[in-house]
Amino acid sequence: MKKIVRILMVLLLLSYLLPLSSCHRGGGALDEAIRNAYIKGDTTQKAFDGLCQIIKSDPKTYDDYIDHGQIDIDDLAEHVSEIGAHMRPPMNWNVKKYSAAALKLTIYFERSGSMTPYDSKQGGGQLKKAVNDLINSFPGAAKGNVSINIVNNDVYPYRGSMDSFLQDRDIYATTAGIGDAGYTDFQLIFDKILQRQQPGDVSVLVTDMIYSPKDTREVSAQKIFNEEQSVASAIFRNYNGKSMIVKQLMGDYDGSYYPYNGSAFDYHGKRPFYLIIIADSKVIDQMSADPSYAQFLNPAGVTNSYRFNQDEQDVDFTVIPDWKDNAGRFRLSHNDRNELDNCENDRQSGLFCFSIAANLAALQKSDQFLCQAGNYTVQSLNGFSISVRPIADGDFTANNRQYLQGKSHIITVTGKLQSPKDEVKINLLNQFPQWISDATAIDDSSPSKPSFATTTFGLDRFMRGIFDVFGARQQYYAEIDIDLEK
Repeated sequence: MKKIVRILMVLLLLSYLLPLSSCHRGGGALDEAIRNAYIKGDTTQKAFDGLCQIIKSDPKTYDDYIDHGQIDIDDLAEHVSEIGAHMRPPMNWNVKKYSAAALKLTIYFERSGSMTPYDSKQGGGQLKKAVNDLINSFPGAAKGNVSINIVNNDVYPYRGSMDSFLQDRDIYATTAGIGDAGYTDFQLIFDKILQRQQPGDVSVLVTDMIYSPKDTREVSAQKIFNEEQSVASAIFRNYNGKSMIVKQLMGDYDGSYYPYNGSAFDYHGKRPFYLIIIADSKVIDQMSADPSYAQFLNPAGVTNSYRFNQDEQDVDFTVIPDWKDNAGRFRLSHNDRNELDNCENDRQSGLFCFSIAANLAALQKSDQFLCQAGNYTVQSLNGFSISVRPIADGDFTANNRQYLQGKSHIITVTGKLQSPKDEVKINLLNQFPQWISDATAIDDSSPSKPSFATTTFGLDRFMRGIFDVFGARQQYYAEIDIDLEK
């Protein structure tokens, strides 16, 4: 009888284990994260995003949950439910409610007299390549989630398909006759872009950002600049939930240039152009945290970048225990990544220096902005200061790779620790970027000026109009706190 009971118990145990093991397609970190979420009761959007991050960081292991580069929410939801059903007591987590609908991309391609020379047969075609790369790197492109419009005096649908646009070697010849290429109505274009956006929509305006409204004869440049700033503020004031990223690139320009004051002239050389990405702030936050959008948000050839309207962000960072710029001694706390124990100044120099690897790239700011110490405030009892630089390929070694992986910049904190304890608080300030001012021309009538190749007429006034609306909302973009204790 006892033998029969033991057999029944084994069979009962197997009946429990078999369905449990059958749901472990991939197992490992994913299953552990799901169980931890159940145990801690952390069935939140953030926890769900963590599951997606695990899957996308190891697509070979978790290919059951990936379909055409996207998370297969139905399969993931089934797996989460199976694990929940075998918890004791059984639990349920409906992850489907956290899954965002597939994002859609709309390209607004400016066709004006000042844009056509960027795609001449004699040039390198950097502008067209940048747009093609943008489309190809968008995760939903393969599913047809991309549409294209031509803009100048209004917004017009592109008559071809996405494939025909990508393969077109003379896009401005193909789109000849669409709209009035004599001027660009930024107010109408931005208004329509913003009005048309639905949740999950991502819009990109491809433009030279030269404000050229109709009928500006004998109107002073200063008056146009003031109008430009007011127009930008008026447009974006009604869209507090939107965020905009401006990306500057350089391309070959081969053709006639039409200055605001003066006669047209031929110009053959480099000129800046811009990709303006607009979406709900939460959508851009979502893309910034998703590795599958990294190439889309950081396309090749970008010389400068800046995101407008950005809530204070949590920065992923870690202190590097063994780094060439460190001085003195410290120990990483076992309980808190923000805490250093047993801190001692260097005996020879008297300095205490430690370095942080941080993912500042997720903030969508250019290195020129991120690496200027003046764009940060550093608060501490002992008057610490910082320096910031990008992480280079040569920085990676076998010893520090685990600390640098997934990070973009090194922040080195320098000072003398004279008190038993201190808190170093580093804040990235919400400031108008210097690169936009540097890239602005107030007179574009002479190509012989060295700055002509790198500046855009009136650029900063439109951008300042947007900053005026969004800039006053908060003081900081990000904050990093480190506690020190001797």
